[in-house]
Amino acid sequence: MGMESKYIWMDGKLVEFEKATIHVLTPALHYGAAVFEGIRAYETSKGPAIFRLKDHAERLIESAEIFGFRDLEITAQDVFEGCKAVVKANGLGDCYIRPLLYLTGGGWNLNVDGGRGALAIAAWEWGNYLGEEALAKGIRANISSFTRHHVNVSMTKAKVSGNYANSFLAKTESVRLGFEEAILLDAQGYVAECTGENIFIVRRGKIYTPATAPVLEGITRHAIHTIARDLGYKIRERPISRDQLYSADEVFVCGTAAECIGLSEIDFRKIGDGRTGPVTRSIQKVFHDAIRGNDPRYETWCDYVD
Repeated sequence: MGMESKYIWMDGKLVEFEKATIHVLTPALHYGAAVFEGIRAYETSKGPAIFRLKDHAERLIESAEIFGFRDLEITAQDVFEGCKAVVKANGLGDCYIRPLLYLTGGGWNLNVDGGRGALAIAAWEWGNYLGEEALAKGIRANISSFTRHHVNVSMTKAKVSGNYANSFLAKTESVRLGFEEAILLDAQGYVAECTGENIFIVRRGKIYTPATAPVLEGITRHAIHTIARDLGYKIRERPISRDQLYSADEVFVCGTAAECIGLSEIDFRKIGDGRTGPVTRSIQKVFHDAIRGNDPRYETWCDYVD
């Protein structure tokens, strides 16, 4: 399934897919001067529901402000309404939604103030980013030769488009080496995150994850935190070394595109029994119920389109 749809939402209007274009000289294309969100909608008994839409909309505006946009006319409410409109207009159920707030109309002097912000929102059908088999079997990963951004090299709390050149480099290297995902270390040599997911390890019934200082504070990460605690697991944020990954009982990653996926192998070392472990499976089950509106504890996470 491709990324095609009937309509894309652009600055308050639904535009036919083929007409949703920007100029080749837009600075967002040349310099990565844009911020974005990845959001999913799921079919439920009450119709399509967008997972934690309010949180995603607010984070998009926060990312823009962190990047340096000032006096934005675009609001979180615009993002909220635009996401619902594009899902509804395209008649989508399960789908992926991509809002992009980008610099246009200037900015060639490498100054955010030299241009203005514009907003586009696309939506299309997209299955699990890492493949459906990954849910049961887990995936193979390696420690990348590329380091995750230092917190003063780029803004690690904002989903800045230009940041993802780092992810492209790491993911391309890993796939060419025969793995399905890359794990990046931070500037101090501790585990940071994957190319598009946060990471957790399970050892002796406890769950550990890197602190938020060097990584993106994922919305799915927050959901997994909440679910794990509700299931009675203790979660600790602390530095994690690469060899602690190798000796973990389970390792799993989470993100909007990947959802919640176990790692079966890291750097040719089998993790646990080499399949998705019991703690990961228990969290996966509740998460999948929550995103489809089947768990009343997390009903507020579902923003229904209709």
